[in-house]
Amino acid sequence: MAWQRDGNCRAPDRRLFEPRGGRQMYNIAAQSPGPNKYVTTRRDTRSVGDIANILHADLDAFYASVEQLLNPALRGKPVLVGGGVVVAASYEAKAMGVSPPMNIRRALALCPRAVVVSGSFDQYLDLSRRVMDVCRDFTPYLEQISIDEAFLDVSGSVHLFGPAATIAGEIRRRVKQEVGLPISVGVARTKFLAKVASGQAKPDGVLVVDPETETEWLHALPVRVMWGVGPVTEARLHSRGIVTIGQLAEASEASLAHWLGPGIGRHFHALSWNRDPRSVVTERRAGSVGAQSALGRGHSDLESLGQVLLRLADRVSSRMRAKNRAGRTLTVRVRFDDMSRASRAVTLPAAVASTAALHHAGLPLLADAQGDAGRNLTLVGIAVSKLEVGGPLQLELPFDDGDPIRAGSKIGAAHLLVDRKVDLARDRFGRDAVGRASVLLGKKGGMPDEFRELAEKS
Repeated sequence: MAWQRDGNCRAPDRRLFEPRGGRQMYNIAAQSPGPNKYVTTRRDTRSVGDIANILHADLDAFYASVEQLLNPALRGKPVLVGGGVVVAASYEAKAMGVSPPMNIRRALALCPRAVVVSGSFDQYLDLSRRVMDVCRDFTPYLEQISIDEAFLDVSGSVHLFGPAATIAGEIRRRVKQEVGLPISVGVARTKFLAKVASGQAKPDGVLVVDPETETEWLHALPVRVMWGVGPVTEARLHSRGIVTIGQLAEASEASLAHWLGPGIGRHFHALSWNRDPRSVVTERRAGSVGAQSALGRGHSDLESLGQVLLRLADRVSSRMRAKNRAGRTLTVRVRFDDMSRASRAVTLPAAVASTAALHHAGLPLLADAQGDAGRNLTLVGIAVSKLEVGGPLQLELPFDDGDPIRAGSKIGAAHLLVDRKVDLARDRFGRDAVGRASVLLGKKGGMPDEFRELAEKS
């Protein structure tokens, strides 16, 4: 039995995907319910080879493209998706200087003709699934890293569908024809270079990097195209006379470590020579659960920032409870209006999964990260790590029943019970059916929390 290109998916004969050279490891298990769905009994890893068989497929301006697809009157017009903050912009808006996470007022000042839409969350999810199903028609080795992009390893598929370049072109054609969205695909020998290539192929193109000339091609590009180089790092490198990746590669690893920090310096130096041993991983277990919120023009008073923190705690804790997880380490991250960042973390005595526990533990971290009172924050994020499977709650002796951070205290257990009742109501009636008044009334722009989780990546 073979892998079907018409979408009628059967469990593949692993011999059909066996790569020449035998470098990969396979462990495909039984088919799970639904078309194009497979599960693995452990992580599926594929070794990086000498042939350009890694693809990075990236939907172009995904949220804005979906809005233009749903409303043909928006095609060719500048479109902004978001509420108080731009979370996505069409290419027509980007040409006017608009970019996420810009404040919506500033974006409209740059592009007065822009049309602002709040977003179609359900449509985003549905179209993303359809695109990923197209990709899975060519290989089961797919690593989806966000709603609109994924890595594919096609080294075992080339004798079925042709060279990687042909597969990339066919994915682009089918996504355009069957889903109606533009997608760019980069083909290279490593994941890093494939992602760079897809960025250079935009919009709506395919770019194949020849392994024979990949270093020369990479070194001619500006440093800003590297994965992980933002405006602050780019400015820091420019101040040292490093404008291209080639100049970055010529700098010593010790110098980069001194300028950027040991870990980042080593990482960027390796990538500048395309040393990226990472393989396509089809299944991974999350080591943390997090969420963040861009604040547009920013906030400085701790009371309003506390409301943002409460909303984030609600989102993160509900996702943890849905996976039957609790966590011990809470990290709060902030970004200031000068683009600098700070973070604070605490490890709790026991794992927690309630909104109140995360909120109360996070408030002092938020205040400490902000530092001087009045500093303007443009982003707040939280993450919970050291996750463990949730089990029966061990109640504590009533030494201090008023501490919500202690899961086993009387009030801590009560908060968790209320959260679970809220989860049941939301599952039946929708996320906005019930919740804390300050969270529901404090929302701006009418954007669903699920969409915020997908869109707030800056």
